[in-house]
Amino acid sequence: MPVLVTGGAGFIGAHVARHLLAAGHDVVVLDDLSGGYEANVADGATFVAGSVVDPELVDELFRAHEFSHVFHLAAYAAEGLSHFIRRFNYANNVLGSVNVLNAALRAETVERFVFSSSIAVYGAAQTPMSEETVPEPEDPYGIGKYAVELDLRAAQRMFGLDYTIFRPHNVYGELQNLADPYRNVIGIFLNQLLSGRPMTIFGDGLQTRAFTHIDDVAPVIAHSIDVPAAANEVFNVGADTPYTVLDLAHAVARALDVAEPEIEFLPAREEVVHAFSDHEKLHRVFGQERAVSLEDGLRRMAEWAREAGVHEAVRFESVEVLRNLPPSWAAGLTQTA
Repeated sequence: MPVLVTGGAGFIGAHVARHLLAAGHDVVVLDDLSGGYEANVADGATFVAGSVVDPELVDELFRAHEFSHVFHLAAYAAEGLSHFIRRFNYANNVLGSVNVLNAALRAETVERFVFSSSIAVYGAAQTPMSEETVPEPEDPYGIGKYAVELDLRAAQRMFGLDYTIFRPHNVYGELQNLADPYRNVIGIFLNQLLSGRPMTIFGDGLQTRAFTHIDDVAPVIAHSIDVPAAANEVFNVGADTPYTVLDLAHAVARALDVAEPEIEFLPAREEVVHAFSDHEKLHRVFGQERAVSLEDGLRRMAEWAREAGVHEAVRFESVEVLRNLPPSWAAGLTQTA
């Protein structure tokens, strides 16, 4: 029986699909290409162009294929921007998830629903955040992700559909979208350096994150369906060592052999200052230890980015609320009704 990967032309989804194919699964990818590229779709996967926001398309897909597992990885993951695109955020990340979950429940063939949530559900909790930390999301993106988590738990109690929820954070690596100016700080830094522009940092750069190479994330997500102890559980997945954004900027510059990068500091924006997780539960259940150092991961991504070339930023033409939007994001934007 085939498995479904939503968002399979995007960054994490494309890598997860590759691992599933390597494990012998038939893979169907659903993606609207809003943040990914058809070239990212793994060789051997069946590609369906379309959005999880379209319930009729999703239902038809489940009628055409008896999926044994669903990997719901499609989302628009921009925490900071989500304050200004609430309707878009909830339509894509909540209602889209509901469409996929409803179809899976009606199909009755799906054994497990694997969902990519986010560290954003924790909000500004004390670090390192563990799965026992009570979620208190502070932005619409995190709120939406946590809503889907709660819905999966409710669906499991009512219908018996098993789930596995992952909360990744600050994942980077090859195939990441370099054209998105609102998210993926490493991709933004690389694209800025390759185009000869200053690296831009919001605030003083002392905010901390733990940056995780895709090779430490995608295999765990893909193989979770083979781990009985992962059923109906939530796992943080990511790196253990936090870095300041300023230290990261210099590390990215070194990966591109830029000795003295120009850094432009922009006014601070509303964001969680310190965010990184504990992964003891992940290591205990999966036996997984982090394999890719930040230095090695940045070097690999930098080599790929050089070959990919400079990407012109793909910006929103309008947002739902202009008020308090960071000036560097607001240029040329209009406000929708």
